[in-house]
Amino acid sequence: MRIDKLLSQLKYGSRKEIQKAIKDQSVIVDGKAIHQKDYNVDPINQTIEYNGEEVVYYKRVVLMLNKPSGVVSANYDLNDKTVIDLIGPPYHRYDLKIAGRLDKDTEGLVILTDDGDLLHQIISPKKNVYKTYEITTEKNIDNIHDLLKPMRIKDGRDREYIPKRPIIESHQNNKAVIKISEGKFHQVKRMFEAINHHVIHLKRTAINALCLDVEIGEYRMLKEDEIKKLVSKENGYEINME
Repeated sequence: MRIDKLLSQLKYGSRKEIQKAIKDQSVIVDGKAIHQKDYNVDPINQTIEYNGEEVVYYKRVVLMLNKPSGVVSANYDLNDKTVIDLIGPPYHRYDLKIAGRLDKDTEGLVILTDDGDLLHQIISPKKNVYKTYEITTEKNIDNIHDLLKPMRIKDGRDREYIPKRPIIESHQNNKAVIKISEGKFHQVKRMFEAINHHVIHLKRTAINALCLDVEIGEYRMLKEDEIKKLVSKENGYEINME
């Protein structure tokens, strides 16, 4: 890969700024300053420095984030902190997208990735990827199985639809754990409202077989075997790990 293309992709500066840094001998590859803007590098196996900073390169970034309440699932927002604002070096240099948004007041597992194919496999309703939620309601839930009956709720465009039948994992008093394979606007809250229960706390704890294991506001890179857990075996999707 050309060094100027690599550094611009990683947001170190414009092509013009990077070319000036090369001219000023501020780009170092394997301990030696380079002089050509079209110099080819192997960012996986070579050591690269830009203005004294080590360049960290990943073929693909897939992060697990535990989103706090009050943070919005967006790349940019004028008024509120976003999930992207929580991400620091070196991952902040990648064009991360959100694989499964959460409401502002909902906590829990969010996947951030620059892999468009993986993103689609997680968020597409057709892929049968189940998300697990812990729910706390205002009062005891004495009619939990009403969730399994057909109901009509509204989506983000105020249109009525019939949500897919959820899986009830557990239930005790005013707490429940359910799984759904969709992710429409306020879906879990509106499903509980349909059975006359107001949700006061909501947390996503898993996507498919991948379980949340970082503290609120923290994040980490997923390993290859963990990425495979995100995708349903039923959809036949093979993730290229090379």
